[in-house]
Amino acid sequence: MSNNKDKKEDLFKDWVPEVVEYDEEVDGGGEHLVRHELLAKKEELVDTIVKMKNKRRINKLRR
Repeated sequence: MSNNKDKKEDLFKDWVPEVVEYDEEVDGGGEHLVRHELLAKKEELVDTIVKMKNKRRINKLRR
């Protein structure tokens, strides 16, 4: 067991963490805006469909 622990320590002995800069274009920083637009459009379409279905039901009742 001691031998395995020594090997693991040797693997990371010279490791230096790299500083990564945030890039909105690469990391998808604007995705939440696109999602918000799509949800708003979906809401609008659902409202339109509900209105059309209600109108259709009223027309069926009148006949």
